[in-house]
Amino acid sequence: MSNNNSMSYNDQGGAVESATEAGLETTPTTSTGAGFGLFSTDYKKNDDLKAMLESSKDSSKLEAMKRIVGLIAKGKNASELFPAVVKNVASKNIELKKLVYVYLVRYAEEQQDVALLSISTFQRALKDPNQLIRASALRVLSSVRVPIIVPVMMLAIKEAATDLSPYVRKTAAHAIQKLYSLEPDQKEHLIEVIEKLLKDKSTLVAGSVVMAFEEVCPDRIDLIHKNYRKLCNLLVDVEEWGQVLIISMLTRYARTQFLSPWKQDEILEENCEQAFYGSDDERNNKNVPASKPYVMDPDHRLLLRNTKPLLQSRNTAVVMAVAQLYWHLAPRSEVSLVTKSLVRLLRSHREVQFIVLQNIATMSIQRKGMFEPYLKSFYVRSTDPTHIKTLKLEILTNLANGANISTVLREFQTYVKSQDKQFAAATIQAIGRCATNISEVTDTCLNGLVLLLSNRDETVVAESVVVIKKLLQTQPTQHSDIIKHMAKLLDNIAVPMARASIVWLIGEYCERVPKIAPDVLRKMAKVFTCEEEIVKLQTLNLAAKLYLTNAKQTKLLTQYILNLGKYDPNYDIRDRTRFIRQLIVPNEKSGALSKYAKKIFLAPKPAPVLESPFKDRDRFQLGTLSHTLNTKTSGYLELSDWPAVAPDQSVRNVEVVEPFTESTTLAGKVKAAKPDDAFYSGSGEEEASGSGNESSSSEESGSDSESGSDDEENGRKKSSSDSSSSSSSSSSSSGNESRSSQSESGSKKKNLKKKNPRKENKKSGKNESENDETTKRGSKTKTDSVSSESEESSSEKSSSSSESGSEPETDSDSGTDQKKQKPKPKKEETREAREKTTKQEVSLLDLDDFAPVSMAAAPRPAMLSPSLITDLEGLSLLNTSLTIDVTSPVYVPAKSHELLHRMSGKGLAAQYHFPRQPCIYSSDMVSVQVTLTNSGDQKVEDIHIGEKKLPSGLQIHDFNSIESLEPGASITVSMGINFNDSTQAANFQLCTKSDQFNVSIQPAVGELLLPVTMSEQDFRTQQGKLTGMNESAATISIAPENSSSRAIVHKVVTAANLGVVPSAEDRIHRFAAKTVKAADLVLVTVELKEASTAQLLINTEKTVIGSMLQRELKAVLSQG
Repeated sequence: MSNNNSMSYNDQGGAVESATEAGLETTPTTSTGAGFGLFSTDYKKNDDLKAMLESSKDSSKLEAMKRIVGLIAKGKNASELFPAVVKNVASKNIELKKLVYVYLVRYAEEQQDVALLSISTFQRALKDPNQLIRASALRVLSSVRVPIIVPVMMLAIKEAATDLSPYVRKTAAHAIQKLYSLEPDQKEHLIEVIEKLLKDKSTLVAGSVVMAFEEVCPDRIDLIHKNYRKLCNLLVDVEEWGQVLIISMLTRYARTQFLSPWKQDEILEENCEQAFYGSDDERNNKNVPASKPYVMDPDHRLLLRNTKPLLQSRNTAVVMAVAQLYWHLAPRSEVSLVTKSLVRLLRSHREVQFIVLQNIATMSIQRKGMFEPYLKSFYVRSTDPTHIKTLKLEILTNLANGANISTVLREFQTYVKSQDKQFAAATIQAIGRCATNISEVTDTCLNGLVLLLSNRDETVVAESVVVIKKLLQTQPTQHSDIIKHMAKLLDNIAVPMARASIVWLIGEYCERVPKIAPDVLRKMAKVFTCEEEIVKLQTLNLAAKLYLTNAKQTKLLTQYILNLGKYDPNYDIRDRTRFIRQLIVPNEKSGALSKYAKKIFLAPKPAPVLESPFKDRDRFQLGTLSHTLNTKTSGYLELSDWPAVAPDQSVRNVEVVEPFTESTTLAGKVKAAKPDDAFYSGSGEEEASGSGNESSSSEESGSDSESGSDDEENGRKKSSSDSSSSSSSSSSSSGNESRSSQSESGSKKKNLKKKNPRKENKKSGKNESENDETTKRGSKTKTDSVSSESEESSSEKSSSSSESGSEPETDSDSGTDQKKQKPKPKKEETREAREKTTKQEVSLLDLDDFAPVSMAAAPRPAMLSPSLITDLEGLSLLNTSLTIDVTSPVYVPAKSHELLHRMSGKGLAAQYHFPRQPCIYSSDMVSVQVTLTNSGDQKVEDIHIGEKKLPSGLQIHDFNSIESLEPGASITVSMGINFNDSTQAANFQLCTKSDQFNVSIQPAVGELLLPVTMSEQDFRTQQGKLTGMNESAATISIAPENSSSRAIVHKVVTAANLGVVPSAEDRIHRFAAKTVKAADLVLVTVELKEASTAQLLINTEKTVIGSMLQRELKAVLSQG
């Protein structure tokens, strides 16, 4: 409700309070107790109120109405007083009439017959000079839901729609929905009223009429065309309830009227791919016309720009509405603007958290990069309820990738120990999904889950069995030991699903465990009659599979189990038994299927795909009830697909646009009305930035806000020619683009003409004294609107480093013209003061709590993280006091990698290799040497690094630009790359004066390490702390020529930049290193066994690096 409305009902609020007190005093008590008193009937209890209502004194009537409203507020039924109350509807006392209307709105629908007697009174009240009385009369009239008075209601709504009071017009919009639900046949007449109200310029009416539009005619998009720009510009001033409705409606509108902004990203990706793989000759020979570059519609940009400030709203529904709008409408490069706002909402109540987390879970499936910097915000708290924990767990699983999986798994280790069994089970499922999605940690997760099988908690063990069963289906040949281990657990596990999973595993892979499978069948036959149905079904399947593969040992057991199943109480078991008997036991009645029994039972089955339960929710619009429930609800309006061809833009042009303030007749006063036009019809310079530059980013919108604040300071200093041109351009909203060039040039002039603020105030004071009150209201509106823009500007400055870097240039530019009027020290003081104020403006979205953290490389911990096995056995954690010293590399391979082929580089060739030395630019970077060779016959000029397309967390330190490279000459340059302890490729452009070439440097996992020195004792101490999920072991076959100690050391240090640790035993070789970025230890042990085999053991917290290094060393040592 508006401020007017709330202020007008202050008296009523006081009335309710006093009435409540009066009601407490006069409520009769009974001896039968309060519980029975609710149902007792005392016919005389309201006689005193009736007598007061029939009194001739207004004070008695007013007191009675206060008590009655107090009874209603307490939930008591006061409907029997309706005849006595309705008599006072014609009272001349305003306060009494207000309370009577409050009562009538509550009971008019129940007492329709009596209410009809007062229709004429309500109609007279519609002409009352008090706007509240007129609105209340319309509200009561629309609450009498009797079809016979529909024409009266229709007439009243039409009159109220043209009322001078915006509050009455707002009430008319609400009445439209009530009348439509009562009489849908009036739809066409109501649409006419909606069309009229949509043109209303009051912010009080906008939200209500859009609600009526959504209820009555949501498909009539044509009604929005002419009002689109006005709604966009009014949006920031509408009440929060209306903002949510308007944003939702404009989201649907934009999907039908604008081209997809996502095409821009597709075109860019396609062009990059062609530039990398295609040659110039191939591109020149193609006769395919070049694809038109995507240019965002100015109205599309207007919507995105005007909704962006609402991300700082205190209302969570508004923030969520803007977030879904950006998700469905904004270019992919701009969607991440909503991330910080959504994370901020996680501080709210658990009901809000639930909805926000559901939407983030859906978004994180498609756009992981949006929320990766805020990974810690989704860590589970001990006070979170189970449904919040589960959602956070889902998001953590979606965000897991090769760079942060170590951090996520360490977090999961703690969750497994939770007292909340449902959450612990969900965590085990999440570990299984991580193992499926990230192949580097599959073995690590599988080993951790096997350790959980010895847990005392039955729920944890059961869930582990189910997840292990799914993981084993992906690679069963390598894990027969795990299947044997699970078979031994069958006696101790009681959960039916877990038992059924073990029996299924043994039956599916019975040929890999030929000795154990018959014994499991024997055990299951003993307890067959006591098992649950799901276990019995899997036991029947196991018997059938063993009968087909090992009939000699299991024939009698199978017949015994089939006989038990034949007489089982459950009909499913009996049916399955008859089916299996006919299929596997041949007899004269057997059909043709029996000879295919083996293929039927032992057919290879596809591994189950562990998917997120939120994967298919993106078919619903974010923030809707349908999305929350994952099913289409009544009233849900689907978002349409983007149009293939851009619809006509001119439909949104309005021939005559009146200013928001009252129009002035004097030519000299047009200048004061301009601020409203600049805010409410879309500022020209922002319009130009939206249409002229398709990649208009948050930096540009921030600069628009800055220029808006400059307008606020210097708007009154403009020349008369500027003001006249702006007023003439504001006469048509289609002139936004023509107005953009003027406002841009004007803003430049303003920046150059900055003077002492005191002089500004004097001049502005003169101008204000010449204007009438209407102009003052306009300037006030302008000041408010510009202040909201300046707030947006402050948040942009704090979040965009490029803008903060450009501020000194702007200040110095403005200072050059001031030298003639002010001495230099004065200018510097003003500039420092301005910078101080800028720094002190803190936005809601720029709190320190939300500083992005790099998740690709976990910070160096003060304590080594626990593994699963130490968690389960309760081992204490020890502080590490080891000092790690980096040593020189044992071996530097001379192998180079091709960066750019001379054919692709038009004569310029480039190769790179890793010198395995600490980088001189930063300790977090890997040193890379690039050798550039000019193999052409022309001189190559200005060789440098251009645009970088780096994954999150990666950084490049460029080499110095090379002025020229003569034909046949070569040069070696050094550069540094922070790979963030991952093997992701660093993609960038190698540029010359005339060309750009897309190249990439991808490191081997061994180049992400620095060799360290330590004693054998320290090595063993650190190795003891890195066990469980931080340890990966493998048995490998050593090539004969690699069996000597020297050969092993040479092979290992060639493949990885490891330091050699002294060992007292000849058959054991130890190596140590630390990762470049996070400085986490990587310990490698190669222990020679008999028969040309060796055990390779790698211990590190970086489980992804450990798995990849194990694969690399395994391949190197097994090759000759």
